Amino acid sequence: MKVSLNWVKQFIDFELPPIEELVQLVGARLGVVEQVINYGQSYQKVVIVRVETVQKHPNADRLNICFVNDGGVIDGVDRDANGLVQIVCGAANLREGMLAAWLPPGSIVPSTYYADQFSMETRELRGVVSNGMLASPKELAFSEDHEGILEVDIMAEPGSRLTDIYQLDDYVIDIENKMFTHRPDCFGQLGVAREIAGIMGRPFKSPDWYLDNTNVNNSAVNALPFELKNEIPGLVPRIVVAALGGTVIKPSPVIVQSYLQRVGIRPINNVVDVTNYIMMLTGQPLHAYDYDKVKALDGNDYATLTVRHPQNDETLSLLNGKTITPRSSSIIIASQTVAIGLGGVMGGADTEVGPDTKNILLECATFDMYSIRRTSMAHGLFSEAVSRFNKGQSPSQNGYIMQEAISMLQMQAGAVVDGKIQDFNQSTKSQPNDGVAITVDLINSRLGSQLDTAKIKHTLTNVEFAVDNQTENLLINPPFWRTDIHIAEDIIEEVGRLYGYDNLPVILPHREMRPVAANPMLAFKSTVRQIMAAQGANEVLTYSFVHGKLLDAVGQSRQNAFEISNALSPDLQYYRLTILPGLLEKVQPNLRAGYDRFVLFELGRTHMVNHSLDEQGLPEELHMFAAVLAQADKLAGPGAAYFELKHQLDSLAFQLGFKLTYTATEKLPDYNVTAPFDHDRSALVNVSGTDIFLGIIGEFKAGVRSKLKLPVHSAGFEIDTDALLKASQEGKTYRQVSKYPYVEQDICLRVPLKTNYQSVYDVVNEALVEQNNDQSTTTLAPLDIYQKDDYKQITLRYSIASLERTMTTAEVAVLLDSAASVAAAKLSAVRV
Repeated sequence: MKVSLNWVKQFIDFELPPIEELVQLVGARLGVVEQVINYGQSYQKVVIVRVETVQKHPNADRLNICFVNDGGVIDGVDRDANGLVQIVCGAANLREGMLAAWLPPGSIVPSTYYADQFSMETRELRGVVSNGMLASPKELAFSEDHEGILEVDIMAEPGSRLTDIYQLDDYVIDIENKMFTHRPDCFGQLGVAREIAGIMGRPFKSPDWYLDNTNVNNSAVNALPFELKNEIPGLVPRIVVAALGGTVIKPSPVIVQSYLQRVGIRPINNVVDVTNYIMMLTGQPLHAYDYDKVKALDGNDYATLTVRHPQNDETLSLLNGKTITPRSSSIIIASQTVAIGLGGVMGGADTEVGPDTKNILLECATFDMYSIRRTSMAHGLFSEAVSRFNKGQSPSQNGYIMQEAISMLQMQAGAVVDGKIQDFNQSTKSQPNDGVAITVDLINSRLGSQLDTAKIKHTLTNVEFAVDNQTENLLINPPFWRTDIHIAEDIIEEVGRLYGYDNLPVILPHREMRPVAANPMLAFKSTVRQIMAAQGANEVLTYSFVHGKLLDAVGQSRQNAFEISNALSPDLQYYRLTILPGLLEKVQPNLRAGYDRFVLFELGRTHMVNHSLDEQGLPEELHMFAAVLAQADKLAGPGAAYFELKHQLDSLAFQLGFKLTYTATEKLPDYNVTAPFDHDRSALVNVSGTDIFLGIIGEFKAGVRSKLKLPVHSAGFEIDTDALLKASQEGKTYRQVSKYPYVEQDICLRVPLKTNYQSVYDVVNEALVEQNNDQSTTTLAPLDIYQKDDYKQITLRYSIASLERTMTTAEVAVLLDSAASVAAAKLSAVRV
């Protein structure tokens, strides 16, 4: 946001401090100052001259020789007997008696001052000496016009400084836009002037035209009839439109062009410049349509402005030359039949005000800030209007601003209101109707200050708040443009900012310190991370938002996921249903990076549409823990990824103090978490000896592997972290550690091909546990699975240590023989 201090001075009645002090004050209490431009330094040597004589150049058809009167203020130039200075000029508008801007020898062309500087000098042009040049508006950085020289439109004596005539001895300070995100009033020079007065402790009064007009005035004349329709009042709560005739299109007064240039706006013509001038002054954008072009689009004897959504396949040609198909929920300004503007973003080319325009429709509207932001992002359109409309202007100012714009158009374009001014107003007051009640004690307790009632009242009334005080109790009514003031804390912030946070005492507030209660989930997650890292796994953090195509790839339904209406990126459309898909998406990039074998895991949160709501009516968060193991196909060898990852999960459970049970099913339950898994190569995970269900572990469907380019040797698991925490708290079992050595033996069983591993493991383990009778410490783990034709051989390794003595190999063999017999009876297993 660029601020011209000379523009600001038009609304205050006190002197501003030196620029260094002012910038420091603005930076501390208003917004970060990104740049300070000494605007006037590029014009210091530019002088106003009167052209006394003009004659044709003897050696050039398009050049003239003129003698100018500079009042004798410039030294070191040759003069004729009358003290006039000779200049060669090719401008078509050069004439005797006109006032122009002279760049004498030694001066720098202002438009080049901050780039590649071009310095004037005395030189011959086709054999005739020219002492500098008469400057065009473009060379003076007033506009893009370079067809002729600048005609000074303010009476001035020859020799006057251009800086004095057009108030160019100015500083422009550039304040970061983000500082004003919640302050639409500060996107205008008037709002910044008010804030500067406030932070300097001086009273400010807005111009009468900005405060006194409660309703827009209507003309009795109806020479330019028009119809205003608003089909979407929810998005456009207020729109004011006036028809003005007799408009003469011409360049704006030079001083208007200059002020627009200072704040980054390119002058176009007097009508468009008025709309931009008002916008940069108040923060409220306006738009002017060519009345006759709007009327011609429908072939009627009157014009129509309709506010609506776009029709199917409707296109719109914009002022910037682009043609777009507006998004379905954008705001369209249309004639009766044709779209002529993208509301709040940019006008259309078909109704642009041009040199032949005689009649105009002037629009001043309030648009829904969220709709404007979405439309701007969807089409990549970023304009000065967008930067203001997406902050949420107050609709209360539209009538006042319309009247001021009409007044300026009457003076600068000869425009006359020739049609009834129509005001569609369904807005509601943005501030509390009864004001904000607050006490002096509350303000001081929050700020750590000792401000009295008079000081607080003075601070707020300086920026036009209404303060009704009864001793220590204050009732504060914000002005209509302060759409950000709603609660007591807003008032406290305003007092602290205007008074100056740097003026508050630097002391720590008195607080009673108590230890924070331990969060068992945070501590538990830290433990899980340490165990997984010790096992060689790598923790990653993926986005909580995912692309809809990723949900499709793993077989999850988009209908179950929350769709993000204002996604940060096109790739982040939905809130994730489970964590595992995000991990699977990272497998292929890591393989390409040269990591041939790895385990990735993540602890995070998920949401789903069909889950329950919390106490506040918001979607409940699910704490999930997922991991994926992957090995490049070039390392393919014996072994299954399922068992490798299962070993990691078993090890985690062992260190957390419980055991897991794995259950194969013919058909997996229809859950979001089970969607990626192949039911023939997966198992549901439970905590042994309890009814705690954790989740699922297994290998993935062929379709999932293909879409995400996963290697064949890959597996994953996803389990409920809350259930895992519960298991660590409730499922722990104590077992005495044997002081005697372990004895290990293997048992190999041949079983029918359809018999799954888990069935064999469960039968053998159950038989061994019954025989041990808790008098020993044991482990049973898979060693090998060999499959051929119609059978497979499963080898298990049994380790046992008695709590009473050292066991012999023969004793262990007896236990395994007994287990083999049980397996033979239940599974038709043959010991090999």
